[in-house]
This record gives sequence, C-alpha cells and structure tokens, in this order.
Amino acid sequence: MTVSALTRPFARLSVRARTTLLAAAIVLAALVGGAVLLSETLDGALERERDRAVIARARDVAVLAEQDALPGKLSVTPDEDFVQVVTADGAVVAGTAGRPQRPPAAGFAPADGGPEVRRVNHIRDGSEFEDYRVAAVQVEAPRGPVTVYAGYAVEAITESQRAVRAALRRGIPLLVLVLLVGTWLIVGRALRPVSDIRRKVDDISLHALDHRVPEPSSHDEIRALAVTMNAMLDRLEGASNRQRDFVADASHELQNPIAALRAQLEVSIAHPDATDWPTTARWLLEDTERMERLVRDLLYLARMDSDQGIVDGGQELDLDDIVLEEASRLRTRLSAVTLDTSQVSAAPVAGSPDAFTRLVRNLLENAARYAASRVDVELSATADRGVRFVVSDDGRGVRPEDRERIFERFIRLEPDRGRRDGGTGLGLSICREIVRRQGGTLAFVDVPRGARVVVEWSTAPQRPDAQRTHADHPLRQAADD
Repeated sequence: MTVSALTRPFARLSVRARTTLLAAAIVLAALVGGAVLLSETLDGALERERDRAVIARARDVAVLAEQDALPGKLSVTPDEDFVQVVTADGAVVAGTAGRPQRPPAAGFAPADGGPEVRRVNHIRDGSEFEDYRVAAVQVEAPRGPVTVYAGYAVEAITESQRAVRAALRRGIPLLVLVLLVGTWLIVGRALRPVSDIRRKVDDISLHALDHRVPEPSSHDEIRALAVTMNAMLDRLEGASNRQRDFVADASHELQNPIAALRAQLEVSIAHPDATDWPTTARWLLEDTERMERLVRDLLYLARMDSDQGIVDGGQELDLDDIVLEEASRLRTRLSAVTLDTSQVSAAPVAGSPDAFTRLVRNLLENAARYAASRVDVELSATADRGVRFVVSDDGRGVRPEDRERIFERFIRLEPDRGRRDGGTGLGLSICREIVRRQGGTLAFVDVPRGARVVVEWSTAPQRPDAQRTHADHPLRQAADD
C-alpha cells in the first residue's frame, strides 16, 4: 500500500479535523517520549540516591567496627533494609534485627576495600527471596578484618517506578483528550470567518456581484483572504458591468447602420426605377465602412479587456515615423483643414506598432473631425528620456466637465456630428487604454481656443540613433512643401 493510499482518508477530513488530529498526534508523541525519558531518568536517580545512602551507612558502621564499638544489634534507617558485619571466615558479628544470626547476605569482597555496590539476587527474606542492591566496605577491626554490608530491596525502586508509570498512563490520555477538545474549539473559532465567507460566496451569483464577504475584525490571514476576495469581487463586478454595458452599447451602435442599410435597400427595391443606384451604392458603402470601423474597434476593445491586447513593450519603434505617416495618410482626405507636423521630432518608444498606429490615427482623426481650419501636431523626447505627444485643433474644444467623460465608451459630445463624420465613439477610449497600458498619461488641457490633448510617457528606451534629425524625412519634406 502506497503512502498516498494511506493518507487519502486523512486528506478527506476537514481542515478543522485534520488540524485537531495532527496536534493531538504530535502532543501524544511528545508526551509518550517524555514519559519514557522521565521514567528512565527517575529510575536512575532513585537508584543512585539509594546507593549513596547505603554506602554512607556502610561507612558509618565500618567506623564503629574499627573502634571495636559495634553493638550486638544495629538499628535500621529508612534508607536500607539490612546491615551486616561479617568476618573474614564468614561469621556475622553484628547486624540489624532479623539478620544477626542468619548467613551473610552477600559474600563478595569489595575491591581495594570499597566502597562497592553490587546487585545480589535471591537473598532469603523470611520465606521469600528478594533482590537487593548491596554496598560493601572492608576495614581492619581490632579482632581482624571485617566487611560491612548494607543493602536495600530493589522492589522499593520498582514500586516507585510502577506508581509513576500508572500516573502517566492515566494522565497522558486525559491530557490528550483535553487537547483534542480545546484544539477543536479553538480551530473552529478561528475558521468560523472562513465558513462565513464560504456561505456568503455560495449566495453570490452572476446577477448578485454587488454582495461582499464579511471581513473579520482581526488582522490575520483570514482577514487578508476576505479583503482579497472582496477586491476580486469588485473586479468581477466591474468586468460584468463593463461587459453588460459593452454588449448593450454595441448592440445599439450596430443597430443604427444596419437599420440604415435595410431602409435604403427597401426603398431602392420598392422604387427601382426612381433609384439612383450609383448614389445608393455609395451610401451603402459609407455605412458599411462605418460599421466595419465600429466592429474593428469593438474587437480591439474586447481583446484589451481580455488582456490579449496588452501593448508589447519589447519592440523598439520610431514614433515620429508613425506620426508622419498617419498625418500624410490623413491629408489626402482633408480639404478645409491644415495639418501641421513641423514640430515633430525624433521620439523612440518601445511597444506594439499596431497599438501606436491606432493611438496616433485616432487622435489625429478626432482632431481633424472637430477642427475649424487647423490641426497642430507636436512630438518630442523629454529630458528624462520620456516622450511628449500633443495634438491641438481650433474647434469648439472640450468643456472641463467633459474632459474625463469624453474617454468613456460610446460617448459623443456631438452625437449627430460624430455619426455623420464616421466616428464610433470608441476612439478616445481606445487611446486612453493604450496609453495606460504603456505606463503613460493622456488628458485634455486648457487652451485659449479649441482642444489640446497631451500624451506623455515618463520613460522611453533610447537607441544609438535617437538623436537623428528628421529634416530630410520624405514625409516631412512633403509636409513642408
């Protein structure tokens, strides 16, 4: 059986149950290990303490033997069970009550006179045999050498060990049980906000994205989770609202050219003899082109909303080339408006050619659409390695209260004129999004007359040829001519 198969049942438990069981297992292992260590340490400590006591008792009796002051019966202290004084020929000359007339309890001679402690098994104690720890000290008495034996029953230590182990066997399960209950309650209280968040999320549907999960008052990971989830819900709600508005606005905007196409076709079919077919075809082509521009802008915005239209910051471009090419293209369609590009100078940038072309084209066409007679274009690299792109016109301008609203999708400050001139209401919105993703700013600023839109990037990559002049650029020469 594999490890994963063994842990699979545990993984199916709740976080609360897993945490409780894991904590109990760790504490149980620690307690058992501690109990074993305690028992062994206590055994050694008790044995050493009793050994020191019987050694001291044997020495005291040995002093009495050297002084020939041994009583016939020796008293018993709480630290030993018997004391015997044995001569070299094995006769017991003194001992504690119950031992004087008996054979020697031990027969070993301590090395170098002792003291020495040994375990002696099967010493008779009445009708039973006991195991003892015996200390021996050998001294020279007036009547010859004697050995003093003092011992205690090993059973005394065993009984102490047995009592400690019994207490541990009762106490450890009780402690683990208390830990299980306490951990279960504490973890449950800590995870209660998570349960509240889960229930709230279950109640949130696609049509109720304005709801938010509760944020606990504690400043911990769960609060961070709730704050992050609410931020995610904010983004989801914003994306859903934008998508809903986008679909509604797109449907409305597409309905107008389609309805116009249908109306023109129905009238032409109803009156084929009275229809000027070349003129009708030209009108249909204009409406089709406008619808094509609208669909193209809608697709571009959809790509940007899905993060597929993020401006590429790795391709190095000459923005001045793009500006001059778009200005040249636009001049072929202008008759009453002058487009001045004399203030365009070298400006290297990094990004997507399609994105920057769309940005420049939208700003130039928007200015030309509302200009009275003139559009001025400025482009230059700034001292901090940035780029500044300015488009001005001498039209009616943009009121201060409309300077942010104008960047919203499908917003036309002059609806009839915008539709008549082919505007989709998406150009400036696309421009703002391109500039924002490139890390720049785009805004309308105050001017005495007309409108002036300023695009700025704080930094831009510089190339070795960044200082080149554009005086000999063919499009510049054409513009100057």
